Amino acid sequence: MSRMSQSLVLTLLGGVVLWITALTRSYLNYVKPGFRPFLLAAGVVVLALGIIGLVQEWRRPYANAHDEHVHEQRGKHAEGHDHTQAPKVGWLLSLPVFAIILIAPPALGAFAARGEDAPIRPPATAGSYVPLSGEKITPMAVGEFIGRAWDFRKRTLTGKKVRLTGFVVRSKKKDRWYVTRMQMSCCAADAIALKVAVLGAAPPPDDTWVEVTGTWVPPRSRKIPNGTVPPEMTAGRVTQIPQPSEPYE
Repeated sequence: MSRMSQSLVLTLLGGVVLWITALTRSYLNYVKPGFRPFLLAAGVVVLALGIIGLVQEWRRPYANAHDEHVHEQRGKHAEGHDHTQAPKVGWLLSLPVFAIILIAPPALGAFAARGEDAPIRPPATAGSYVPLSGEKITPMAVGEFIGRAWDFRKRTLTGKKVRLTGFVVRSKKKDRWYVTRMQMSCCAADAIALKVAVLGAAPPPDDTWVEVTGTWVPPRSRKIPNGTVPPEMTAGRVTQIPQPSEPYE
């Protein structure tokens, strides 16, 4: 790839990073919100490097460019084949840039969370959670619901109405489906699925974002180790909603 091509790719890449970070919230499909300043800084640096490279190429005297072309042609005839064509494959490096512009990948969904009853990361202890109201419906993160459900000793979810927000993952079992939220440490590559089994409601299509209001179903046996199966809840109401601007927990 020529210097001009390298500079163009850098300019495109830097511009796209700044676009999805500064002008949209698309970056939240790939990283946590706290990474926004770093993405902005990286986009500015890459864009500046690309523009500097373009300016340097445009200012290069035509005579030097002509001499280089003549030298390349002589080398090509001397060897019997063209060495200048192979670097053109370097333009393939720009394909991910155009992919982000034309077909931006969505946040991880049902396909990534398909594993049935897969063990998940142990949550924070229920002792760190605030007490729940006995009458009001409490909006709750899926991870917090799982943490409280796993605390068999305190059982803070007993008789409490909660509202979970997540996307739908259909189950192989006919009596349930999962309200799911992906949780990541830094980026989508390390995301894991947090799932709560929903009972007593018809399953919406996969990847549908919903709010599920209901109550926790205590496990039938305490012999099941924590984290080996998702906890269960009986749904009183299921409402379809648009995807949140921050799809991950």
